[in-house]
Amino acid sequence: MKSYKNLKITVVGLARSGMAAARLLKRSGASVSITEKKNTPALEKLSTQLKTEGIGVELGAHSRSFIEGRDLIVISPGVRLDADPVKWAKGSNIEVISEIELSFSLCPAPVIAITGTNGKTTTTTLVGEVIKACGKKVFVLGNIGTPFSSAVLSMRGDDLVSLEVSSFQLEAIKDFKPKIAVILNLTPDHLDRYRDVDEYLEAKKRIYMNQEKDDILILNYGDNALRKIAEEAKPKVEFFNKEEWEKDLDQNQMAVLAVAEALGIKRSVCAQVFKKFKGVEHRMEFVRDIGGIEFINDSKATNIDSTIWALTNIRKPAVLIAGGRDKGSDFASIRALVKDKVREAVLVGEASERIAAAWDGVVPIYRVETFHEAVTAAYKRARPGEMVLFSPMCKSFDMFTDYEHRGRVFKELVNKFT
Repeated sequence: MKSYKNLKITVVGLARSGMAAARLLKRSGASVSITEKKNTPALEKLSTQLKTEGIGVELGAHSRSFIEGRDLIVISPGVRLDADPVKWAKGSNIEVISEIELSFSLCPAPVIAITGTNGKTTTTTLVGEVIKACGKKVFVLGNIGTPFSSAVLSMRGDDLVSLEVSSFQLEAIKDFKPKIAVILNLTPDHLDRYRDVDEYLEAKKRIYMNQEKDDILILNYGDNALRKIAEEAKPKVEFFNKEEWEKDLDQNQMAVLAVAEALGIKRSVCAQVFKKFKGVEHRMEFVRDIGGIEFINDSKATNIDSTIWALTNIRKPAVLIAGGRDKGSDFASIRALVKDKVREAVLVGEASERIAAAWDGVVPIYRVETFHEAVTAAYKRARPGEMVLFSPMCKSFDMFTDYEHRGRVFKELVNKFT
């Protein structure tokens, strides 16, 4: 494993993974600083704590002094490769890596890495549950909410890691090499960050770029773009969503079965886990029923395809709450589905104007300024026998720290209704 002892390292970004990376590096003997362009009361409080731990912090801007003279720069997932700190580092020939690259370099356990546009969190969670059911110790980490870097020093060689990874996290890997890599699906997403879907796919494909012939790459046979990858990939390729017996399973479950087979775990174990599994928080999560109106928290729906899945699977009319930070999505592409499933739409956030224009004439639309207004308006408009579905289709960063924060606020507001 790599040593970071006595190296001068800066972490760019003081979100959850950035903070965990900084603490990991400090415990590994490095001299650590963090630079964060935002400045909020919460960050000020966190900065004070980190300084007591011997970690230098700057808030409110990125300065060259926090980059120059460093041995290494570690970037958080939200930091783009064209951000100033990255440009400065590369201009000074300083290596730039991601938080998952850092974590992998210190990880003694085999990694099962899972990516895709949709279904990552559910699949990563289920893989963890299946491994637990076999009596093995597993760490369920990554973009799912618990940073990889927060747990690596607690691992042993006979443990396993079920790791959710995003395209952002893969952009700055160097030696990251999962024993098993899974790509679930690919649909247009993050087009505010990537030029087109092809560039987005190239970022996803980095998950297997270091794999060898004795590693395994699991792909969705039903996705044309992913099926073609098999022709170029070096590791052994296994497909899911290909056999007739899989038809009664959803795609997440199919992928889990493929991982289980690669690990030598019986299908019967998976079947028991699937039967008991109640889903993940913020993904079509039932909150409560008020006078025959169901409230569903689908805050994890940060893209159109997630909301398509939600609308396709509901069985009653919905008052839909949508909106947030725009990702360059084509909201007009789901006009027919919205017309069929949504009785009214309540829109909020930076993308609300674009969504309203895309759905003009399809469904009654009510635009509001605040999230509190959105939830209240949806409740007032819903009728007994219907549901209020919060499935935003957008990122949360215009109003919230992340989708989890957004989902918690939704549940808090709903639970205040009488």
